[in-house]
Amino acid sequence: MTGQELRQLLLAKWGRSYDIQIRRTQGKIFVLVMWKYLEQVSFPMTEAEYLEHLDTVASYLQAWDGGVQVQAYLDRTKERPRLGKAVSIPLELGDRASEWIVDE
Repeated sequence: MTGQELRQLLLAKWGRSYDIQIRRTQGKIFVLVMWKYLEQVSFPMTEAEYLEHLDTVASYLQAWDGGVQVQAYLDRTKERPRLGKAVSIPLELGDRASEWIVDE
């Protein structure tokens, strides 16, 4: 999956280029679809910066085999990002979780 493909998933689902973040919480990794989007005047990134950011996120998803999980979640969810509430997509890393999550 590339950053452009990730953007196309968001546009197809909600019609907007939402920001995507990766967070680790309680020993799990989540992809968060944030409420801010590129088409907003107040969005903090340029289009080039946004695409570079999505490429970085997509490279992590590729390494974790998480692209299919994200796509499947977006296909079936009725949630949508709204102010103060991100869409939280849990990633199942399976046996590879120990490679990516280091206990603090």
